[in-house]
Amino acid sequence: MSFVHADDVADALVRMLDRRAEGPFNIAAEPVLDASAIARALGTVRIPVPAAGVRAALHAAFAAHLVPTEPGWLDIGTGVPALDTSRARRLLDWTPSHRSDEVLAQFVAALGRGDGAPGPLLSPSGGRSLDPGGDPANSPGPRTD
Repeated sequence: MSFVHADDVADALVRMLDRRAEGPFNIAAEPVLDASAIARALGTVRIPVPAAGVRAALHAAFAAHLVPTEPGWLDIGTGVPALDTSRARRLLDWTPSHRSDEVLAQFVAALGRGDGAPGPLLSPSGGRSLDPGGDPANSPGPRTD
C-alpha cells in the first residue's frame, strides 16, 4: 500500500485546476509499502500472521468494542493495488514531496499524541464536542436531529 501527504494531494489538485486537466489521476507516493516496509516505517518488527487470523482477531475485538476499526478496513488494506501515478506525473508535472513511509510514520505518531480533527473518523479518543467553527452538526457521535 501507499500513503500520500495532504500537501501533495493539494498540490496535485491545484495543478489539475490550473491546467483544467480532465479525467482521473492516481495520486500516491513512493515507496509502495508491504508488511515488512510498514513495520520498518513504524520502527517495529513484522511477525508473519495469516491475514485470516488477523481478521478474526480484529472482528472479535471490534465486536467486543475494544477497537474502533471495523474489519472491512483490514480487507481494504490487504487488497489495495499499487497505484500507477505516471499520468499525474506526465500531465501535471506532479511529484510528491513526502515519502510514503514518512507519511505513515507521521500519521501514526499524530494518532499516538491524540491529534485529530473534528468528526467521528479523525477525532482523538478524548474527542472534541464541537468542531473549531462550533457547528454541533459536526460533533462526534450520533446525530440528535
